[in-house]
Amino acid sequence: MKPRGELICPPCKSKLKPIEEPRCKKCSKPIESEEEEYCHDCGTKHHHYIKGYALWVYDSVMKKSIADFKFHGRREYSDFYIDEITKKYGMEICGIAPDVLVPVPVHKSKQIQRGYNQADILARDIGRKLNIAVLSHLLQRDKKTQPQKSLNDKERLKNLEKAFTYSHKESNKFPGTIHKVMLIDDIYTTGSTIEACTNIILQNGIDEVYFLSVCIGKGF
Repeated sequence: MKPRGELICPPCKSKLKPIEEPRCKKCSKPIESEEEEYCHDCGTKHHHYIKGYALWVYDSVMKKSIADFKFHGRREYSDFYIDEITKKYGMEICGIAPDVLVPVPVHKSKQIQRGYNQADILARDIGRKLNIAVLSHLLQRDKKTQPQKSLNDKERLKNLEKAFTYSHKESNKFPGTIHKVMLIDDIYTTGSTIEACTNIILQNGIDEVYFLSVCIGKGF
């Protein structure tokens, strides 16, 4: 049972594994040794985003939570996710001072099936809480791709080729020049999706891209 004023019951909250040090200085993924600076993934690849942030390890507990949020209509979970994210990273996000938050888009068919894009809900809630503009349609997912979880690393990159496009019409809604973008998503695993989105954004004249995800996997 949730205590009054709380968004989650204490026993459930105690099962979550927050990302602690040591963690990758690039993507926030947990690493084994404090002597290391980067996870295996970031140490062997050149990701074009500046830095990423994640709150929890994507384990069996978060897998169920995210699945309920994404597929089973539990949109209210965003309240808890965002409350925790802004407690931990609110000052850092404001220090970066992104001009806009941009949710990682889903294909139109998936959005119709689910009724919403979970990343857009997260982006809007963070934007309201931290007073940052949100451009929900700056990126569009034009290509319906296979689920990333079923593919290996090379297949993931191939799967995302030409999946995203940039909307200048949407960017023109921002009053001024966009220099910094923070991408918002629910899960970061290998970084293939964030990298594909980052590259499209950088190709359209934006200087810096960061990302924020609710949870992050340990896989490469």
